Amino acid sequence: MDAQYDIVISGGGVAGLSAAAVLGADGFRVLCLDPTPPVTDGAAEGADLRTTAFLQPAQQLLEQAGLWARLDAHAAPLRIMRIVDAGGPEPEPRVVRDFDSTEISDKPFGWNLPNWLLRREMVARLEDLPNVEFRPGTGTRSLFTREAEARVGLTDGSRVRCELVLAADGRNSPMRQAAGINVTTRRYGQKALAFSVSHPIPHENVSTEIHRSGGPFTLVPLPDHDGRPSSAVVWMEDGPRVQDLAAMEVAEFEAEMNRRSVGILGELRLLTRRSVWPIITQVADHMAGERLALMAEAAHVVPPIGAQGLNMSLGDLRALRELILAAPDRLGDAQMMEAYHRARHREVQIRAAGIDALNRASQISAQPLRDLRAAGLNALYSAAPVRKVLMQMGLGARG
Repeated sequence: MDAQYDIVISGGGVAGLSAAAVLGADGFRVLCLDPTPPVTDGAAEGADLRTTAFLQPAQQLLEQAGLWARLDAHAAPLRIMRIVDAGGPEPEPRVVRDFDSTEISDKPFGWNLPNWLLRREMVARLEDLPNVEFRPGTGTRSLFTREAEARVGLTDGSRVRCELVLAADGRNSPMRQAAGINVTTRRYGQKALAFSVSHPIPHENVSTEIHRSGGPFTLVPLPDHDGRPSSAVVWMEDGPRVQDLAAMEVAEFEAEMNRRSVGILGELRLLTRRSVWPIITQVADHMAGERLALMAEAAHVVPPIGAQGLNMSLGDLRALRELILAAPDRLGDAQMMEAYHRARHREVQIRAAGIDALNRASQISAQPLRDLRAAGLNALYSAAPVRKVLMQMGLGARG
């Protein structure tokens, strides 16, 4: 007899674990699967050195699920989003503009945490929920659905039954592929380097995006490291350039990153290994199928600009949770899945298009176009109502 659950979550990344904690806290019987056990030590091989900034709506969701109490002490607040244009002939700041959270809220824009630490604390939270089962080392392999239920084949040869399958299993989602849902993908020839640094100038809870060419160089606040201010860095560049940077000796790499950071926080020192990630925009043609909901990178992948990636994912989770709690007796039925698609797909398309445009603007190398970019930043910042609307949209405000 196949084991029975209310919800099966394919994928144990930050998004999948968040979904398991949120829906488990709501009382549903949840099985969360991931073929790769999470690496929960930042120094271990394979640790995800990227960081995630949880914006205000996402933080509220994690608080409701009992997760934020575990994360709060490790989180660095993001009170100001600073945009720096360094696109002049020489790599130096020529336009610096701050988007201050106090203009729209008494809270920070968000809070930043390392991904490996998020997984550690989320797994620990799932252990406190008796109705949630997390199986690291086991993935999903097949999907069979009918009007009343879904049957999921697992990589260990077993099968489980449920009312709803939630695919949070990445940009190459096996559940999305099993359902025959296509995606639209845009490639940029870019990759991103992720690593952490220390610096002599305190970041003062300011997240800084520095634009020159190839993509943004982003410094996101972290708690102090051995008494020194520290930040997480995502450095986007053309693919071959990133491979060269990743292969450099530390001293040579530090010289290059200090040139690219234009000294905004003083001399940066590398604290961690460097990891490389491909950059694409990808949106699924449909957010749901029979007894199946897509979320996170199974549904949408965007360049790491403006802390939108995971916060879009948790926007998926909020929308789905609202539908589930409104009609738990119809969990996963055709009406609910279509309502979920309508609630999310258009917004995802709009946000993906906006981030695509920002990324393309950050890539430009021709000097006249870089000058136009700087003028555009000045114009947007100078109009206070526009500035406030942009900040509210960045937080995920609903129209």
